Amino acid sequence: MAERPLTLMAVHAHPDDEATSTGGVLARYAAEGVTTVLVTCTDGRCGDGPGGVKPGDEGHDPAAVVAMRQAELEASCATLNVTHLETLGYADSGMMGWPTNDLPGAFWTTPLAEAAARLADLIRQYQPDVIVTYDENGFYGHPDHIQAHRITMAAVEQTDVPAKVYWTTVPRTAFAEFGRIMKELGVEWAEPDAAEPQLGLPDDEITTWVDTSKYGAQKFAALATHASQTENIFFLQLGQERFTELMGMETFLRVRDRTGAPTPEDDLFAGLR
Repeated sequence: MAERPLTLMAVHAHPDDEATSTGGVLARYAAEGVTTVLVTCTDGRCGDGPGGVKPGDEGHDPAAVVAMRQAELEASCATLNVTHLETLGYADSGMMGWPTNDLPGAFWTTPLAEAAARLADLIRQYQPDVIVTYDENGFYGHPDHIQAHRITMAAVEQTDVPAKVYWTTVPRTAFAEFGRIMKELGVEWAEPDAAEPQLGLPDDEITTWVDTSKYGAQKFAALATHASQTENIFFLQLGQERFTELMGMETFLRVRDRTGAPTPEDDLFAGLR
C-alpha cells in the first residue's frame, strides 16, 4: 500500500486571504507532492462589487459579490494547484464595528461550537499533518480572522490530529520597508499607533521562515485572480519581480508540535519527512 502523502490545511477567513499570506506555501508544497486543503470560512459578501462599489452603497449586490468571489477563489486555487477547496459559507462579517457583524448568519456571531464542529469534521476527513491559520488577533483585528483562529484552535483540540499548527505572521523589521513601499505606490499608510497592539513579531520570535520565492509568479497570479478586490491586491502594483522580493518569504509562529524539530526552521514539515 502506498504511503499516504503529507497534508497541509490552511484555514482562512475570506476569498483572497489564501493568496496573500499562504499563496507561496500552498504552491510550494503542492509542487512537492503534498496534499493541500484550503478551508475558506466566509463568502466574501462584504467585499467590493463590480466597479469597486462598496458594501452599503447603491449598486452593491451581496449575492452577486458572493458569486463573483467564489469564481475568483476557484481560479486562485487552480493557479496554486490546491488539491481540495472547502467553503464553510458563513456570511462575511465585514470590518470590526460594521453593522454586518451582527446580521444573522455572520461568521462573527456564529456559535463557536457550531463552526468548530464543522471544521473538526474536515480535519478528521483530511487528516492534515500541518494546519495554518491566524493568531488570536486575526493578525490585524478583523472579526472573521479572529473567528477563524478561534474555530481552528477549538477544532484542533477536539480532534488532536495535526502534528504541527502554525499562525501566520510578519517580521517587524519588514514593516518599515513595507511602509516605505506603500507610500512610494501612493497608498495611504499610517504609521502604527504605539498604543495599539503591534502587528507581526520580533524577528527572533518567528519560528519558521519558508522561502517561497521560486513560486512568486504563482502567488502573484493567484492574487491577480481576485481582480474585483482592488484595495486588497494593491501589492500587484509592485510588478511580479518586486512583489516576489517583498513577499517571497512566508513566516509563521509554530504553536503546536509533536515532532521535536528544532527552531528556527525553514519547512512547515520539518520533522515529518
